[in-house]
Amino acid sequence: MNRIENYVEVFSEKVISSLPNFILAVVTLLAGIWLIKWFLGFIHRHFQRNTVDISLSEFLVSIIRVILYILLVISCASMIGIQTSSFVAVLASGGLAVGLALQGSLSNFAGGVLILLFKPFKVGHNISAANNVSGTVLKIDILYTTLKAGNGTTIYAPNGPLANAVINNTSDNEIRQAEYKISISFDMNIDSARKVILGVLESDALILKDPKPVVLVSSLEDSSVVLLARAWAPNGNFWAVYYDNYQKIKEALEKNQIILSKKADIYVMANHVS
Repeated sequence: MNRIENYVEVFSEKVISSLPNFILAVVTLLAGIWLIKWFLGFIHRHFQRNTVDISLSEFLVSIIRVILYILLVISCASMIGIQTSSFVAVLASGGLAVGLALQGSLSNFAGGVLILLFKPFKVGHNISAANNVSGTVLKIDILYTTLKAGNGTTIYAPNGPLANAVINNTSDNEIRQAEYKISISFDMNIDSARKVILGVLESDALILKDPKPVVLVSSLEDSSVVLLARAWAPNGNFWAVYYDNYQKIKEALEKNQIILSKKADIYVMANHVS
């Protein structure tokens, strides 16, 4: 009987001595849950104001929620005397193992987060990357970006390499410059050729009047003069302007008896088009 009374007395003393810590842990738990909910709501509203992709925002909020609740539980457990060092060690080793196993996927995930946050390109943009990926962006997911190539095939590009590559976005601006290289025979009159080319470009309704088209001497070759013509057009009309005027320039030069060099880019392109 005395032994039982001693056990009860010791247990009562431990409960009484631990009661303040237990109450503090409960208060901390309740306050922590309220603070986490408020913080997650704040983060969610911040993502909405900055038009962050909804799939990315929901995923990030879920990750933050899990991390905060784990930290809260560990903190409350340590307040009531539970040893949490081994638990933290297990979490750390488990996280390391998962990270090593999913190294490539985590790289793609990080790339997807960067692309969705900083938006170097969007759905509908035409892009080409230094890692030989090019096409029209159809969809941006957490791990992969889906593109449609010029030949109609579908490309699934991992976000990791794509986020680290140099990207040429041809849809990001409203206007785009078309550039033509024209080689004329060395004994042809340069000013006459320039006037003919400018006349073709200025008569095209799709080409902008401001900035004005220009024709410059690019280089002098052994048997030819290379002229560089530049004109600006709305992005949606770029390819029509680019290809149509190659043929028009060739025909106008020939009509004015200006001989093209057979090494010229325009000579090859115009004959291909016709």
